[in-house]
Amino acid sequence: MSSVLSKSQWPSIASISTDVQNGKSKALDLVELAYKTLENSNEFNSVISTTKKRAIGIAKDIDSRVKKGQKIGKLAGVPFIAKDNFLTFGGETTAASNILKGFNAPYQATAIERLEAEGAICVAKANLDAFGHGASTENSDFYTTKNPHDQKRVPGGSSGGSAAAVILDIVPFALGTDTGGSIRLPASFCGAVGYKPTYGLVSRSGVIAMASSTDTIGPLTRNIADAALILDIISGKDELDGTTIEKDKLGYTNLPTHIKGKKIGIVAEFMGKGVDPGVRSRIEDTLKELKNAGAELVEVSIPSISLALACYYIICPAEVSSNLSRYDGQRYGHTSNMSGNIEDSYNWSRSEGFGSEAKRRILIGTYVLSSGYYDAYYKKAQTLRTKLIKEFNEIFNKVDFLAGPVSPVTAFKIGQNIKDPLQMWLVDILTVAPSLTGSPAVSVPAGYSDGMPVGIQLIAPTGKDRDLLALASVTEKVI
Repeated sequence: MSSVLSKSQWPSIASISTDVQNGKSKALDLVELAYKTLENSNEFNSVISTTKKRAIGIAKDIDSRVKKGQKIGKLAGVPFIAKDNFLTFGGETTAASNILKGFNAPYQATAIERLEAEGAICVAKANLDAFGHGASTENSDFYTTKNPHDQKRVPGGSSGGSAAAVILDIVPFALGTDTGGSIRLPASFCGAVGYKPTYGLVSRSGVIAMASSTDTIGPLTRNIADAALILDIISGKDELDGTTIEKDKLGYTNLPTHIKGKKIGIVAEFMGKGVDPGVRSRIEDTLKELKNAGAELVEVSIPSISLALACYYIICPAEVSSNLSRYDGQRYGHTSNMSGNIEDSYNWSRSEGFGSEAKRRILIGTYVLSSGYYDAYYKKAQTLRTKLIKEFNEIFNKVDFLAGPVSPVTAFKIGQNIKDPLQMWLVDILTVAPSLTGSPAVSVPAGYSDGMPVGIQLIAPTGKDRDLLALASVTEKVI
């Protein structure tokens, strides 16, 4: 196992690109290195499929252009992996669900297009909980990804394959999606950096929807500098996504290097008795180091945050129910052979194609949206969400950032929670609030508890992604 978790074979993303541009290394060699490393770590099930033929073709083209003296971009020759809910060319896009087996995307996600425009090369598609429904990658219809630190444990979810691929050193970065913690949780469980940007900062065009009002796209990397560079490239307005917002005029690289005088609110509800003592200890140690670096620590309370998980698991299934209605077996994806008429075709195709977690969320979502229960559940949840946003805004008038654990526990064992959906949902208890408010949040490695990684969660006001990355960079250095 030590060989898997040794120091990364990849230098910084900027260095990789510079070496390719200067002819010191070749894009084709980097792509082949990624595939060799993937082959040596197949037992972890981090990847669903590869885009090998296309990736090699792009790498050869980049090397040819470099030889001719042409400029490529900020990510020249850098291989990466995309979570399999991103539409990409070169292979199937399945969202880890049987209902999309065999589906080849007619266009690519905006985030993929922007990365490729800068010379990055997508080499594979990462495993996930089907459609992003889960916190452990056990809800994939294909197989469970294993934690790089302990194969008996989960990598977190739903971007578990992406996080594992980075820590297994297959690629220097991977893309994930975060709806209620799906980038931050696997980053914490695997020991990676996982960045969830402000809602709307990165286009969702070409990314299979889970819950549209909280879905965000972000990078998983080994360090903050790489995460900041990737965010700088994929962020900003997109005419294909009406919810996108302008990026910071200063960008997200060349970050400030000090936090003197910054106020960090330690969320009391995040540090309660339900948090594992080892996890709490790592977070407290990190906060002490931030205080030594010049930050002011302030204990704060957010009254409605204890209800955030219940709120999320009403709003999220409602949107899931709506978004999954398009998979009907008629236009693309799985079509059942059991059907004798159109109604049977709908029923059988969805019954065979969706896994148990997707069905569970469809049923809950349809229930809370039904005419007899809309006011009792969905409307109340949206009212609570508005209240939570107001409380976050009030707190951010007093402090610059919020901090606490990403998860109350470290990575749990495979199979431990799979038969108890409520217990599995509780894993998201500390990550859903920033998703509901649209706030940027990041998981930064904060050491280990009983041999497993612990992540500290840092949260900023909406739109303050540059400030958050600066704090995360300082946090990385003091740890």
